[in-house]
Amino acid sequence: MKMLRFRSPSIRSLDQEVLCTIRLLDDSEISCSIQRDTKGQFLLDHVCNHYNLLEKDYFGIRYVDPEKQRVTIPLTCTRTKTAQQPYTMCFRVKFYPNEPMKIKEELTRYLLYLQLKRDIYHGRLLCPFAEAAYLGACIVQAELGDYDPEEHPSDYIRDFKLFPKQSLKLERKIIEIHKNELRGQCAALAELNMLQRAHSLETYGVDPHPCKDFTGSTAFLGFTATGFVVFQGNKRIHLLKWNDVSKLKFEGKTFYVIGIQKEKKLVLTFHTSTPAACKHLWKCGVENQAFYKCAKSSQIKTVSSSNIFFKGSRFRYSGRVAKEVIEASSKIQREPPEVRSPCASMLPTPVDDSQGGVDLLFSSPVQSPARLLRELHADPDIQAQLEAERERDRVYERTRLAARSRMGGVLSSSLRLLSSNERVNACVLSVARFVAVVMGVLLVTVPTLLLLLESDIDVSFLHEIRQTPEFEQFHYEYYCPLRRWILCRISMAMENIWSD
Repeated sequence: MKMLRFRSPSIRSLDQEVLCTIRLLDDSEISCSIQRDTKGQFLLDHVCNHYNLLEKDYFGIRYVDPEKQRVTIPLTCTRTKTAQQPYTMCFRVKFYPNEPMKIKEELTRYLLYLQLKRDIYHGRLLCPFAEAAYLGACIVQAELGDYDPEEHPSDYIRDFKLFPKQSLKLERKIIEIHKNELRGQCAALAELNMLQRAHSLETYGVDPHPCKDFTGSTAFLGFTATGFVVFQGNKRIHLLKWNDVSKLKFEGKTFYVIGIQKEKKLVLTFHTSTPAACKHLWKCGVENQAFYKCAKSSQIKTVSSSNIFFKGSRFRYSGRVAKEVIEASSKIQREPPEVRSPCASMLPTPVDDSQGGVDLLFSSPVQSPARLLRELHADPDIQAQLEAERERDRVYERTRLAARSRMGGVLSSSLRLLSSNERVNACVLSVARFVAVVMGVLLVTVPTLLLLLESDIDVSFLHEIRQTPEFEQFHYEYYCPLRRWILCRISMAMENIWSD
């Protein structure tokens, strides 16, 4: 473990320093003494200096908040305002390269390899049997080199904890591939083959966010180089490419993805456990869309989680985008840095950094709406409430019939007439109140809508409202046809007047 004093120039007193431990991808740790207003960029630069890493834009520093949510620190954020003591951070891949072959340096590929090794072990990178065996064999080849019958006993794969569920059948297939298909490959080539095969899987780069869909079923959301993905169980049920995502927003614990699919508007709604988790999910989506979609960082805009009338939270991704990173990588010219130290072979099993059962994400059962309804009506509390409501209905019906049978004569008629008058008066009063409320709302809403729809005033607030998908849909699908109809009627009326 290395100890380093790392100071930002704005600090005046050593009393403001705190100790921070950063866990690296191979589970080794480095520590540094930082200040309370140190930004995330300082921590990332510190680790990259430790590695001598230039292609740093793919990586980030994250921590686990008190609600067990894994949070990546924005580069411009003051770290000690977001994390809790003791300050333990993790250096991890933040943006997974879409094309590993375009990574310039072996060091960067090696760090990505370590991250994917963790993803496989923790169940975040799902693999069919054949793919799992090939990936496992690549890891063994990179760590041990060629198979040697004198050095490797029949059960040598058991020393590697590669998968959360590692069967004997899988181990035998890994040995077969290691013996026959990968012989002669150096560590760097075996790791590159592993990256190439892993990046074609559906869950490559998915950092799963657990939530509930509109039926109440568990779903896991993720962001990849391709776009926004949704998984239920181990099945991907949605893939919305970044070019088709028009807006990401959240309100409280509800997260919305608005886009276009098959030339139709699509709105996906999900519910998170807390407002903080929902806001974090939204920020992750904004960052990933900016990184993978934009051609230049100058195109990145500040986005808002607003609905029509409220600005909500505002956030802007700070950093280079994928295309700029690849372009900068192509210009690197230096002697390659040392990638592996002697202790890097036979890497230990990764530490469980999933926090809160995320490893089990892709094994959650998919519940149908019908099953949810059956479970709801089987609930004893629900059954008791329904029975109580039925009993109240029966009592009311018996009382009404008994009262009707006792009514008669003139007195009965008078009472009915009086009751009827009271009901009429109450009904008239309710209608009057309703009309007053409607008129008040219209007096405020109609001028505002006309200002938005018909004026050329282009202030920022009105511009943001006009850009929302909900407002555009209202404008084109409802307002424009209504306006054409009114103008047509007015024109016909004017023609009749002039003809008379």
